Amino acid sequence: MWTVIESPIGPLRLVEQDGAITAIEFSPFRDGARPLGAEAADNPVLVVAARQLAEYFSGDRTEFDLPLAPAGSAWQRSVWAQLLGIGYGETASYGEIAARLGKTNAASRAVGTANGANPIPIVIPCHRVIGANGTLTGYAGGLERKQVLLELERDEDALF
Repeated sequence: MWTVIESPIGPLRLVEQDGAITAIEFSPFRDGARPLGAEAADNPVLVVAARQLAEYFSGDRTEFDLPLAPAGSAWQRSVWAQLLGIGYGETASYGEIAARLGKTNAASRAVGTANGANPIPIVIPCHRVIGANGTLTGYAGGLERKQVLLELERDEDALF
């Protein structure tokens, strides 16, 4: 099941399956990219997810409390678990994530690949991963969205 919500970074499609969020997609949506099921704005999991995202964008939420079921390899899931440990308003480099996983800095490219495959952005905060020199590097939703999300978390003022 799925629904679309408005946000300061454009429409977001929230996807639920078996009682958990499986994807948050940026517009333009790629229909057929993953199983969606029927549109269901009144699905309880989607209602809670939409509310929590609205609270995040308004500056009233710094942590999400949602059932998540991201599909990915064991490596990807281990990277995504590390992303959940990067606090609101904080950042980490790809090399730091590799080190947290017990890997050398050489694994930072593999961390970047897994980060880019994160199916639940914002909630699993892949936007908080930056280059070793502090620069913004790739983001599946585009660098402009990444910058907006990071600025939201640095700012006391709400976006929405």
